[in-house]
Amino acid sequence: MSTLASQFGTRRRAELFDTLVDLFLAEGFAHLTLDEIAARLRCSKSTLYTLAGSKEQLVQAATVHFFRNAALEVEQRIADVAEPRERITAYLSAVGAVLSGVSDQFMADLDDFPPAREVYERNTEIAAGRVQELITDGVAHGVFRDVHAAFAADLATTMMVRIQQRAVRKRTGLDDAQSYRELAAILTSGISA
Repeated sequence: MSTLASQFGTRRRAELFDTLVDLFLAEGFAHLTLDEIAARLRCSKSTLYTLAGSKEQLVQAATVHFFRNAALEVEQRIADVAEPRERITAYLSAVGAVLSGVSDQFMADLDDFPPAREVYERNTEIAAGRVQELITDGVAHGVFRDVHAAFAADLATTMMVRIQQRAVRKRTGLDDAQSYRELAAILTSGISA
């Protein structure tokens, strides 16, 4: 019986985090109190305290939850893509698709809250490392010319940050998904063998 209760508790916890993430992505989090969050999630504040000890910790945990699930989704989307050029395009397009539902308010709140911003920055570094791996693989297979993979990944990272901060949207009018497709096209064309 305790195993069943434990499984229910874990499932309920995951459902709460998913709902919490959806709320934050749609509306941001800075303006919400714990009472408002509990009401919106249809749970008690004591239930929220089982997820995290404070609103700040709750925001950080939700941010980690979002980026962990986003990374898994991106990797699932490219799992069956074998050709190196297509893998980079699929990877960056998947990142754009995952982030396309994120509100400007969430991104502004994320930028203003250092613990959540650090999670975002760490995940951007991980994504840059993944792009570097994909470029290195393409060079090894002769699909890309012998480029400095770390530089190309850093270039991609710079644009990824600008896309996620909505700077590209403000400057060009492109949404995130369109921006990531353009980045993939420019990056893969520029390093093609």
